[in-house]
Amino acid sequence: MSLVIRTLSDQLVDLVRNRILSGAVSTEQAIRQDALAAELGVSKIPLREALARLEEEGLIRSQANRGFFVAPLSTSEAKEVYELRVKLEPEATALAAELATDADHAHAVETFDTLTSVTNIHGEGVGAFNRAFHRALFRPCGKPITINLLERLQVLSERYVLMHLEPLGRHERAIEEHREILQAWLSRDHGRVTDLIRTHISKTLDDLQLQLVEQ
Repeated sequence: MSLVIRTLSDQLVDLVRNRILSGAVSTEQAIRQDALAAELGVSKIPLREALARLEEEGLIRSQANRGFFVAPLSTSEAKEVYELRVKLEPEATALAAELATDADHAHAVETFDTLTSVTNIHGEGVGAFNRAFHRALFRPCGKPITINLLERLQVLSERYVLMHLEPLGRHERAIEEHREILQAWLSRDHGRVTDLIRTHISKTLDDLQLQLVEQ
């Protein structure tokens, strides 16, 4: 029985996380656990467990006697998340480029093509495909702890992707930067991958800090 509940909780974590990342859940109102549990057809126990796990991920916060709230976007969070990515992701991605198999190459190219198509039409799921693209590039590095940390940072980054792509022409720049990164990665160019990833993340943070201050 405990295994079934744990599996259900995992599914609920994914469902609620996706709603938060897509912006479907307001940051200003408490998450209505009764209504959400009824909508998903589950009891409040596994839902509460899922919410607690999402709080550990940094996506929601609990307030005494008020419940769970989606954590608001903030300059301080963006700065911390993207600075950590700058420290970890360039080297991990460059190492992955050296170790990647033909299957890894095919997966990265396919993910890039999907991300590009969705970005061009400003379609739903841009953030999720952006996360999938970066994950496809660093996962072959073979360092499980680093991969785990980067995947958690990618989840937190995803909420800022749509904001970053709002200004006119920003999506075109993002596509071109991703294309250059992918080409260097496929060529196993360790130094260029490192430089491109570092610049890509740093420029995104600079943009976000300006946008968050303006808002």
